[in-house]
Amino acid sequence: MLRPGGNLAPSTWIAFTGSCDAGLPERCGPLLARAGIAVCASSPDDTSTLGLVLFGAVDDELLALLQRHGEHASVLAIGVGMAALSSAAQWGLIQAGARDVLQWPQLPATADEIGARLQRWARADALLDSPAVASCLVGTSPAWRRSMRGVIEATAFTSSSVLITGESGTGKELIARLIHDLDPRPDKGEFVVVDCTTLSPELSGSEFFGHERGAFTGAAGSREGAFALAHKGTLFLDEVGELPPELQARLLRAVQERQYKRVGSNTWQRSELRLVSATHRDLPRGIAEGSFRADFYYRIAGWQCRTLPLRQRKDDVLPLALHFMRELLPPQAELSIDPAVREFLVTRDYPGNVRDLRQLVTRICHRHCGSGPITVGDIPPEDHAAPGAPPLWPDNSFRSAVRSAVQLGIGMKDIGQRATELAVEMALECEGGNLQRAAARLGVTDRALQIRRASQRTPM
Repeated sequence: MLRPGGNLAPSTWIAFTGSCDAGLPERCGPLLARAGIAVCASSPDDTSTLGLVLFGAVDDELLALLQRHGEHASVLAIGVGMAALSSAAQWGLIQAGARDVLQWPQLPATADEIGARLQRWARADALLDSPAVASCLVGTSPAWRRSMRGVIEATAFTSSSVLITGESGTGKELIARLIHDLDPRPDKGEFVVVDCTTLSPELSGSEFFGHERGAFTGAAGSREGAFALAHKGTLFLDEVGELPPELQARLLRAVQERQYKRVGSNTWQRSELRLVSATHRDLPRGIAEGSFRADFYYRIAGWQCRTLPLRQRKDDVLPLALHFMRELLPPQAELSIDPAVREFLVTRDYPGNVRDLRQLVTRICHRHCGSGPITVGDIPPEDHAAPGAPPLWPDNSFRSAVRSAVQLGIGMKDIGQRATELAVEMALECEGGNLQRAAARLGVTDRALQIRRASQRTPM
């Protein structure tokens, strides 16, 4: 059963499952308070981003609670007064939605380990919601936030090299620039880009390390390379998967030791830089095929971040479209989109991902005139779907979600139940919480939706 505890803390909630000892909430309150952890009296149905779930057994109640709230909040699951959890059970809790799992055979003397995790997660969430990130990367979907939280953690809490992977058009360079912008070094240097698709083996040494005057024919003067220019800053290797193996070999020591020699020089130079690389290629597959060196891969992939294709974050299509419209339309223009255009944008496929969406929105904005909303006539004819064709559904993202559930061994009943719960949540969100309009959108009666919603909220 969900039982509130402690005094108000805006972003942290606590839940105790029915398998817990009846007196556990009262005993936990002082323990958490001594660790400086204030727990809110609201339920996880609110917009809280941090949560604690204490349980005495891994059961359906616990898994349902984690599945319901782990998508929107960072949840710490704590097993109290029970035998040690198996590895399979712990991974099952992570897959259900927990961000971490602790085990307390009995209540400890302090709850500092909880406080440390909550503080770390809160710092990451604060950065994720900061204007610096919001002005650069647009997205509110849970999948996108999970992906970007990894970027934030790599930036704020490590100095590791970062490898960004993902399809073309998913914003890999934007993320690289964000990593540089959020770098906390007070004497931060420049953001230097090397496009690995344009490098020639003959000139790569000069491009990366610079050269001395007379080092080769045409070297009329000395030149700084990318490693020198990025000193105390960030070196971004764009499309690093295009580097041939011989160039990868030349970079090994410089990437590992941050030391290099200019072409034509015998003096070692040092560059204190952060290395960020990006590629759309499958580098582990390249290693297996012999086109990418394993030793170089492990030097550039200290931390890995994967950008999501737009088909896996369809909830972000409209926020992204509105963001692009704000950039493209005059400041005084009305930013509203006709429902038919909204449907068109959300159901359309975007093979080029966010770049593809931006180009479409650019074409629409160039056709739009007047002060009214964006209408179907603003969509260029070449972008129209086939006349009379219904929106494509189920689309690829839906099929992917069901495929993942089947591969995880989730039964048909649970898949159907979760799909229904999500449909209710999404309909209410689309209609601003209006129950009557949400019911009409789902094709059910108000009463049926009320019953369904009440069953989802029944205390455990």
